[in-house]
Amino acid sequence: MSLVPRNNLLDIDRFFNDIWAPPAANSKAATFFAPLVDIKDVGEHYEITAELPGVDRKDIHIHVKEGILTLEAETDQEDKEEKDGKVIRQERRYGKFMRSFNLGSDVHEEDIEASFKDGVLKLQAPKLLEREVERRRIEVH
Repeated sequence: MSLVPRNNLLDIDRFFNDIWAPPAANSKAATFFAPLVDIKDVGEHYEITAELPGVDRKDIHIHVKEGILTLEAETDQEDKEEKDGKVIRQERRYGKFMRSFNLGSDVHEEDIEASFKDGVLKLQAPKLLEREVERRRIEVH
């Protein structure tokens, strides 16, 4: 398979989480802005799945350039709980992430499709059909 994740220096949240977090802190909360991505070979296509909880569809950007597939998303959420006009709890989550993958030569870039439902982004990247190398006789004149 040629779909290979690419590290990105702009993935600042993941960079700091990886450096400062203890090894056991491999929780989803620690990697919210750098979601783990599953890539499966499903016969005629690759299926790429990323969990993006709290991200709106309009804040997801996917593009392909020179064989590199890039997923970008941005979120800003505020949850505020008040009791008798006083703030009891207020949580904020802001951030942006970017993940890139080398598509390689066996993916048909023009036909990649994406869907987003219930916080899960799914992409289908069709494989190029392998053509048999034809043997052709060349006449000598």
